[in-house]
Amino acid sequence: MDIIARAAKLYGNAPALRMSDRTLSFNECNAITEAIASHLSSRGIRSGEIVAIVSPNTTEMIMLLLGLLKSGMIAAPLNYRFPEHLLGNTINKLQPSLIVTSNSNKSRKGSISIDELLHDDSSDSALHTATTVQNSNKADMAKNMEAMHQPVTIIHTSASSGEAKAAVHSFANHWHSALGSNKNIPFGAGDCWLLSLPLYHVGGYSLLFRSLISGGCLALGKPEESLAQSLHNFQLTHISVVPTQLYRLLADKESAVLLRTMKAVLLGGSSAPKSLIEEAVRQHIPLYLSYGSTEMSSQIATSPAPIQDIQENSGKLLPWREIMASRDGELLVKGSCLFQGYLREGQIQPQTDNDGWFHTSDIGNVTDDGTVTVAGRRDNMFISGGENIHPEEIEKSLMMIDGVLEALVVPVNDDEYGQRPVAFIKTIGESKPDDITLTTAMHSIAGKLKSPAHYCRVDEWATLPGSQKIDRIFYKTLAFEGCSPLTLVPPDA
Repeated sequence: MDIIARAAKLYGNAPALRMSDRTLSFNECNAITEAIASHLSSRGIRSGEIVAIVSPNTTEMIMLLLGLLKSGMIAAPLNYRFPEHLLGNTINKLQPSLIVTSNSNKSRKGSISIDELLHDDSSDSALHTATTVQNSNKADMAKNMEAMHQPVTIIHTSASSGEAKAAVHSFANHWHSALGSNKNIPFGAGDCWLLSLPLYHVGGYSLLFRSLISGGCLALGKPEESLAQSLHNFQLTHISVVPTQLYRLLADKESAVLLRTMKAVLLGGSSAPKSLIEEAVRQHIPLYLSYGSTEMSSQIATSPAPIQDIQENSGKLLPWREIMASRDGELLVKGSCLFQGYLREGQIQPQTDNDGWFHTSDIGNVTDDGTVTVAGRRDNMFISGGENIHPEEIEKSLMMIDGVLEALVVPVNDDEYGQRPVAFIKTIGESKPDDITLTTAMHSIAGKLKSPAHYCRVDEWATLPGSQKIDRIFYKTLAFEGCSPLTLVPPDA
């Protein structure tokens, strides 16, 4: 299905993409992407072939992604912040037919810059083509069911542990993900959602489908523009944020006022400190909590309405998804949003069990009404004194203590208990609890066995290459080496 032509037919001259200096309608986006698709075809790129894109969020990148979608080519947006060796290895494994970069000075063999690609036909850029292309029967969904299940994107996981995996999604995956998300958080004509997440992240890319399906408009700030500046420069109704971004916005009074006027502030990415959620509720922010994954094409469960108080769950299961907890507590998912598999050595390798379930490696539970609670990652779990310990549970407890903004817990070896938890913490404000205060509070909140044996203070987190996610493996190694002379406090002290 040509979803861009469909959107042009349904929403015409309504705004589809707002930038600081101009606005593009759905009709204009359709015309531009038709020209891009034709140009890609003239370069010998065929439907089903992979095009890798290394670029920050720009208007050109959005139009290129839509052009690839229109032409049936597979878009592989890559994290442009990756170190050169990691980016090179990722591209080599993809074996794309074309590599498109944001800067011709950083070109590599077989690559072309976005500017060259979009401007080399004539003196007029495809981005300034304003002709409305006549809609064809491509927009007829009934005639394109086969195309619904063809791959359209390869989006890499964030590699929170180990190497990033190339997740292949079909058109149907993104389509049903957007339908379910829009049903829970309406996004349509008159709305404007800030594209605050990178397009190489499934949470960023998914907004393209949400807009095209429902007629909502996306806003794109300048690359150097802060999130707070974007809030002031656009009349926004929706925004997606991770905890660090939300904390910074709430700390700015003017930004907090703007957040209160919105219809939805979608919080995802990682566990949020209790103090952050409390502050958002106190300031009457329309906050939605969410649990999702690259493999499920974005959101799996989300709050059904703005939260009114502190809650431990991640909301309710969205339509077109299924979820269950296995006997050992692992969350299993399937449904129309589930990806096709990982791309390895040129082949798509499905990742489901014999019953069609994908094993997420997340530990949690699901209630009868579909409410999902995530305890942590299976591969982060360790055993202390014969008991299973989930670092994320301890991290959440630490972030309930006044003065603790963020926390990361990793295991270290211990002769008596096997392993013990060690915490890296980032404090905030005037209230910076010392070790005695932290230990006393943790004994009360989590119990002695789950109380960290040592605390290491952090000013700035070491993150995964090109990501805002904390590098857990780095801190695990640091703890084993000794973040400072580690004198472990016995749990019965």
